[in-house]
Amino acid sequence: MARKILFCTQRYLYLKERILSLAPDDWEDGQMTIRDFPDGEHYHRITSNVSGKEAVLIGGTIDDKETLELFDIAHGCIQNGALCISLVIPYFGYSTMERAVKYGEIVKAKNRAILFSALPTTSLGAKVILIDLHVDGISYYFESNIRPVHLYGKTFVRNAALEIARGRPFVMASTDAGRAKWVESLANDLHVSAAFVFKKRLSGEETDITAISANVQDQLVIIYDDMIRTGGSLLQAAAAYREAGAGSIAVITTHGIFAGNGFEKIRNSGLVEKLVCTDTHPNALQISDPFLEVKSVAPLILEYFQEVPV
Repeated sequence: MARKILFCTQRYLYLKERILSLAPDDWEDGQMTIRDFPDGEHYHRITSNVSGKEAVLIGGTIDDKETLELFDIAHGCIQNGALCISLVIPYFGYSTMERAVKYGEIVKAKNRAILFSALPTTSLGAKVILIDLHVDGISYYFESNIRPVHLYGKTFVRNAALEIARGRPFVMASTDAGRAKWVESLANDLHVSAAFVFKKRLSGEETDITAISANVQDQLVIIYDDMIRTGGSLLQAAAAYREAGAGSIAVITTHGIFAGNGFEKIRNSGLVEKLVCTDTHPNALQISDPFLEVKSVAPLILEYFQEVPV
């Protein structure tokens, strides 16, 4: 097996450090020199020797700058002789733009996949490792020599739910029917009931909840959603569960994006007693509040590399 050397984009240094703290001694800390120029251009130089090694690169496509930095570093590793490369993208941006609904809409999730598919080939190929995609089909947008791997945070969600419940009975719930099958699978693993809400779309920005699929009267309801951005859909679902008689509500999400004042809206709503997310997005690390608990995906990522050879 090739020796692994770990790099990251600037916004994901925290996750690189967490992985290295758990990794075997043969994982190397990849070094780079990075400078920003006054005109907005960016200088990157890989100072570690990557020749003949498996380069592992961590970076989420959380914005366009981060996306290009991830691509540039990956290209540099390949140019400098990496035996193979694994791109770990904890949060895949534009994942809600995975298809065109209206004429002329640009499918940016596919465009991002095509961009990384343009990386040069290596002798042992290239992988892109994704975590809890909004839509499974996004992994099929990668082309050429890129092999997509979709990791599921099911263990994280299950453990977080059990920690929240602390022995109490609970209902595993989703914000809408779109995540119902995944939440039902979680509920079956946990031997609890599943629930989801039925929505009717009133306009492009507005929906109305028409029904709930299960009895939640006096129950602890734990809502799972793959991502929270502004928190609007989550709060609408939480309000519906509360109106249906839920005794208390907690929330688990993989990707805590918390755009704008999304976190404050959830915390101040009075609907949710606890919020748990992972560190797939750096925004979650900027919040210091006992209402939010952040779990790391570093063990999930490392487990994949320990179980799967190059």
